[in-house]
Amino acid sequence: MLYLVPTPVGNMEDMTFRAVRLLKEADVILCEDTRTSGILLKHYDISGKKLLAHHKFNEHSSTANIIERLKGGEQICLITDAGTPGISDPGFFLVREAVAAGIEVQTLPGATAFVPALVSSGLTCDKFCFEGFLPQKKGRLTRMQELAKETRTIIIYESPRRVTKTLEQICELFGADRQVSACREISKIHEESVRGTAEEVLQHFTDNEPRGEFVIIIGGATNSSDSTDDSDETDTFGTKDKPGNRERHESKYQRKLRERNSDE
Repeated sequence: MLYLVPTPVGNMEDMTFRAVRLLKEADVILCEDTRTSGILLKHYDISGKKLLAHHKFNEHSSTANIIERLKGGEQICLITDAGTPGISDPGFFLVREAVAAGIEVQTLPGATAFVPALVSSGLTCDKFCFEGFLPQKKGRLTRMQELAKETRTIIIYESPRRVTKTLEQICELFGADRQVSACREISKIHEESVRGTAEEVLQHFTDNEPRGEFVIIIGGATNSSDSTDDSDETDTFGTKDKPGNRERHESKYQRKLRERNSDE
């Protein structure tokens, strides 16, 4: 049996009783980082377990051996540094190969960053799309232009060093008045959700240094589309793109962006 076991994303009290029991019963525990997982296991008084590294750099080479162990009847648990395996973390490849080999796979309910961030955002959460980490370079702009037209609530992960750049791109491509919630340090002592328009959230993290890992929740486009589209006859604000109209309606961020581009 292969178990995917979620681990806390911050608060150590978020580990379930079942998760602790299965880790204690496991023959082998697969870890994204054995050092990080060793600290976690020690906290829950789990000792004497065989830990094997299983991460994005070795999952293709290590999976065949793991499948053979599972076929031999071993109970194996997969954990990552934080959260649910397979969600922007290793897990998918191993699960796919295990299923193909006829091995039973179970995933425990538990900690993940995007669910609390979404529910706490105040934005619609009955329909949403999870994007994880966007491409850093190649394909990023194209994907964000596609997402600007998405009508469902959008969820992305972001690092503190890139969050202001991402918010700038949201202002430019989605519209500065698009509703956004930026949640950081989920379940930790300094957890914070900053809600408002994209422009307001950007201003907050321009004035206050971003710290901790972020989940950014973006409201979906309305039927009239909040996103910019140069091919449309009307502009973002529903007016003809004549001299003076855009300037009267644009936000402070868009005005600064236009002025900056005209100076270049």
